[in-house]
Amino acid sequence: MKAPHLQRGEDAESIALSWLKTQGLTLVTRNYSRKCGEIDLIMRQGHDLVFVEVRYRKNRAFGGAEESITRRKQNKIRKTAESFLQQYRSGQYDQCRFDVIAITGPQDRFDIDWIKHAF
Repeated sequence: MKAPHLQRGEDAESIALSWLKTQGLTLVTRNYSRKCGEIDLIMRQGHDLVFVEVRYRKNRAFGGAEESITRRKQNKIRKTAESFLQQYRSGQYDQCRFDVIAITGPQDRFDIDWIKHAF
């Protein structure tokens, strides 16, 4: 059994993945991890590669989900994305970008904010 906060994070990633698929994106990989960090979802939109950070907050009492992504976290995601591109690039992607899926609210009535080109 997972710790509750880890399960909530996994559930939020599943919600984000399903939602992004309805928006026309396709999954490349999930939870891509290297020493330098982890990327929650790597998706493809047309010929573009989209690195997605998923954040969940029960409410906005301590700020929104998107506000919790620090410069340090952004740098870790960038370095991890560089590692992915070095390993898999092979000319198959035109561009790449970093998006955030911010999920707020109880998991039975949540709001999703999709921030494209977040950083």
